[in-house]
Amino acid sequence: MEMLTPEEGRTAVRLARKAVEKAVDGERMMLPDLPPVFGEKRGVFVTIKRQGRLRGCIGLPYPVKPLGDAILEAAASAALKDPRFPPVSRRELADLDLEVTVLTPPRPLDCPPEERPNCVEVGKHGLIVSGLGRGGLLLPQVPTEYGWDSREFLDQTCVKAGLSPGCWQRGDVAVQTFEGQIFEEKAV
Repeated sequence: MEMLTPEEGRTAVRLARKAVEKAVDGERMMLPDLPPVFGEKRGVFVTIKRQGRLRGCIGLPYPVKPLGDAILEAAASAALKDPRFPPVSRRELADLDLEVTVLTPPRPLDCPPEERPNCVEVGKHGLIVSGLGRGGLLLPQVPTEYGWDSREFLDQTCVKAGLSPGCWQRGDVAVQTFEGQIFEEKAV
């Protein structure tokens, strides 16, 4: 799976910003003409921040849609449907920083449960923890932003899944890793 070029990354963030603006106005955005990479199925997350604080973050972790469509869906959902926050308002638009993280396909962490902290590379891997009927995901940039080591990263991904810290040590809890290419644009 090829990486996006810096120009394609700028296009991805501009596309996300326009999708957020349209969603806030109650409109659905039509996909413009885009470079071929935007037709490839990719996982993607859109993160919205305002004054350095998280304002919304939603995505599609698995490559189930073409990247362009996935960005439109994730951006609109991050703006309006993140259950942790009220919908983004029109007056906030000029203050929003946007981040688009294009993901590699998730892969099982090929490691015995007790060795998982040694197999996770902080700053490189994102994590998906699933088991006991629950699941949670944290992007690769999260542990770096919070200063976590690999054990804390695993624990916090368990918590995100609604499970107890340390759930990653169980044999019936699956851990997957993925990598992300991050593109960002500060408020205009």
